[in-house]
Amino acid sequence: MTTVRTTAVATTPRPGPRPGPVAVDAAVRVVAGSLLWLALLLPTYWWVADGGLRVGFAGGAAMLAVGQLTGLVASVLLLAQVVLMARVPVLERAFGQDDLARKHRIIGFTSFNLMLAHILTVTVGYAGGDLLASPATFWNLTVEDPGMLLAVAGSLCLVMVVVTSIRIARRRLRYESWHLLHLYAYLGVGLALPHQLWTGQQFLGSTGRTVFWWTAWATAAAAVLVWRLGLPAYRSLRHRLRVTSVVREADGVVSVYVTGRQLEKLRVEAGQFFSWRFLAGPGWSRAHPYSLSAAPDGRSLRITVKDLGDGSRDVARIRPGTRVLVEGPYGRLSPRARLRRHVALIGAGVGITPLRSLVEGLAYAPGEAVLVHRYADRPLFGAELSALAAERGLRVVDLPGHRSEPANAPGALLHHVPDLAHREVYVCGPEDWAEEIGRVARAAGLPSEHLHIETFAW
Repeated sequence: MTTVRTTAVATTPRPGPRPGPVAVDAAVRVVAGSLLWLALLLPTYWWVADGGLRVGFAGGAAMLAVGQLTGLVASVLLLAQVVLMARVPVLERAFGQDDLARKHRIIGFTSFNLMLAHILTVTVGYAGGDLLASPATFWNLTVEDPGMLLAVAGSLCLVMVVVTSIRIARRRLRYESWHLLHLYAYLGVGLALPHQLWTGQQFLGSTGRTVFWWTAWATAAAAVLVWRLGLPAYRSLRHRLRVTSVVREADGVVSVYVTGRQLEKLRVEAGQFFSWRFLAGPGWSRAHPYSLSAAPDGRSLRITVKDLGDGSRDVARIRPGTRVLVEGPYGRLSPRARLRRHVALIGAGVGITPLRSLVEGLAYAPGEAVLVHRYADRPLFGAELSALAAERGLRVVDLPGHRSEPANAPGALLHHVPDLAHREVYVCGPEDWAEEIGRVARAAGLPSEHLHIETFAW
């Protein structure tokens, strides 16, 4: 059964989308991609200049040459994935957290495979191409060469991170466990540095190479120290966030209201999320990503959390006055990404949370915005959405019931929003469902630059 709520009211149209930030973000994406390719091409050029293509295909020399190249490329990609997930604000605004996570995953698996190829080919190369002698050669390299023991330890850390990042493994792990294991990636990358600087001639063969590699390592380290650690600590100390109340919204769903100092100076937009730490006892050190469920007003913030385990169950027991540490804001599911005046917001279940924030914070005139909400039983924020429909002319399409019902299937989306291809589209919900919505939207003719998806995947 489909329910549509809409009320046309007389109101002054607000300003439409601003193309300026979108153009800046597009330029940042071009520059970031160019820098990555340059960082890959420079070591490759130096490898060629050193005769990497002139060693022939016989014996161990060819394997050593391949091992050098795979090691160089793997090193660049390892540093790139560290920077991608260091929460650098300019990259966050340009790509969005979901896109950065996808790129991080692709680059991570690629660098890991190249690292394994590097270990294998270098070992066989030093063994003179003799596979039977390779195990003994690997042992000798590990215990005799400077930094190799640290490199092996770092490789094992990266193996653990990669294995637990495979989708089937992620689904079997609690979020807290996965997040803790994932931090070993920093240790793995860090342990590889001594080996590269002590034994890698490609790193020290000229002043230009030395400057390049030290700059790359320093940039990655600075990104983590400044943006992943320093900025969140500064913001938490500056704004002194505290919980003011915890309100039950539905069975297993609560909203948490937070206030603090000078929140008007916190650069956050409707639809974005923070990683939250509530200083309420054991488990406070583990951060959890929750989106704003109301547009920021400079005085308070609101998040809405569903009991899904992994620490979310404890949110309902938080007491007023509890101190809060935050990282963020993150995400591109915000007004910043908007290029079109007409918008469609599509959410499933608790995925309505950032969309509820957006329909309050976006600028639109009556009839320009439609919100499609699929839910199993009762809608979240039903009264609030009805008020927005009455006050601002928002069209709300309720899709109660199971996803398998014809009216609720992603393929029926065009029935509810026939002009979807001409709107700015925001989607939030479970990963598989959101991806299917994206496929339907693109098949209908919606350009990718007007589609913004955020999922529950981690």
